[in-house]
Amino acid sequence: NIVLLAPSGSPQPFYAEFGWVAADQKIKMPDSDTVWTREGSGALTPEAPLRLSWNNGEGLTFRRTITIDRQYMFKITDEVENGTRETLQLFPYALVSRHGTPQVLGFYILHEGLIGVTGDNKLHEVSYSSIADKPAQTFKTTGGWYGITDKYWAAALIPPQSATLNARFSSGSLGPVKTYQSDYLLDGVSIAPGAKAQNQSQLFAGAKETAVVDGYEKTDGIKNFEHMIDWGWFYFITKPLFKALDYFFRLTGNFGYSILIVTVLIKIVFFWFANKSYASMAKMKMVQPMMEEIRKRFADDKVAQQQALMELYKKEKINPLAGCWPILIQIPVFFALYKVLFVTIEMRHAPFIGWIRDLSAQDPTNLFNLFGLLPFDPAVIPFFGQFLHLGIWPILMGITMWVQMKMNPSPPDPTQKMIFDWMPVIFTFLLASFPAGLVIYWTWNNFLSVLQQGVIMKRNGAKIELWDNMKALVPKKKAANDN
Repeated sequence: NIVLLAPSGSPQPFYAEFGWVAADQKIKMPDSDTVWTREGSGALTPEAPLRLSWNNGEGLTFRRTITIDRQYMFKITDEVENGTRETLQLFPYALVSRHGTPQVLGFYILHEGLIGVTGDNKLHEVSYSSIADKPAQTFKTTGGWYGITDKYWAAALIPPQSATLNARFSSGSLGPVKTYQSDYLLDGVSIAPGAKAQNQSQLFAGAKETAVVDGYEKTDGIKNFEHMIDWGWFYFITKPLFKALDYFFRLTGNFGYSILIVTVLIKIVFFWFANKSYASMAKMKMVQPMMEEIRKRFADDKVAQQQALMELYKKEKINPLAGCWPILIQIPVFFALYKVLFVTIEMRHAPFIGWIRDLSAQDPTNLFNLFGLLPFDPAVIPFFGQFLHLGIWPILMGITMWVQMKMNPSPPDPTQKMIFDWMPVIFTFLLASFPAGLVIYWTWNNFLSVLQQGVIMKRNGAKIELWDNMKALVPKKKAANDN
């Protein structure tokens, strides 16, 4: 169970507040000490609203009706009846406040803190550190929404979308405790003697499920409410990618299978581009004898050697870096999938098969304790423990990446060759701590790339270098000494 909100005075206060502010400060208004009178009985449920009332003893009667749906969207309807003989001016307000700086994950791809969208559809993301002890950020705007977000949950205030208001992000202190607040103040309402005024606000306090957030944006007309989920700058990739993953999840019932299917679709999208790259590599293999001849001819003149090789590449329409493109072109998709796995609650605790019980977490197996056969956790080793985690899926990813690299002829430049040789090892350890779903995607993508590259090279009559490159790794036996 997740406890999201807590009242002031609790160990970690995080709460929302609604009400009115009077232009005349002498008027008695409801506050945190006010005891409201309840109408009816029973708990607040999606089927049963909560109705409250309070009379200030000076001619003003305040009534409040609270409703809630099953996705934790509250609707608060406040009404004031003026029983005095004077016209009053009241300003509706709402705030969401958090006491104490929460522990955040600190990842640059994830925003945790104050958040909101102003009437000009501009997203504002304010971290706790950037607002602490700083002047408040204020906005004169229309509608929008304003709140505080965690990774998977958020509390957001939603004023009437046509209302003019002053919104604010601010910080303060209660003794040694830092406080953070998102709030808004609507324009004043004049209430004549005997008249009533009403204001309706909303509060979302729940899980940031994509379908739920998008649904509220459409049904309630909330401006850019979808940005409650941190889709990031690559929104045009991350959001459609999630939609595709979610679609196939609903067909298969497993996000792991969905990742495999979407990977195949991504390969189809990049099929033509990858074919051109692999065809270029096949041509490069065909001209290997001419390249060797150039190296021998200009063995003592490296500048002339490079110029001759460039002329050969130009003549034969070869890109010497073609082997990198199949990896490079998937980097934006790789990052987008990383983002989707990291920020969407739908991926939280989503299992695959076997030992992968959470696609958003790293592969739990570890080579350094023989995949659980040794009864210790290498992560507890001082200084080096954080590097001693290498699961089965990262190892498979490294193997498939190595096979893909070894299918190509070795680069002529020694520095490039060294980089290519070490790249699979580096990526294996780099991805070991990444979400398992991301590693599964990369592994499956590498496997499909190997199949695609093998077919294209065979079609172009180019020799597949894999077996020769593997033989080159085996130390040659020294010739017997005849003496």
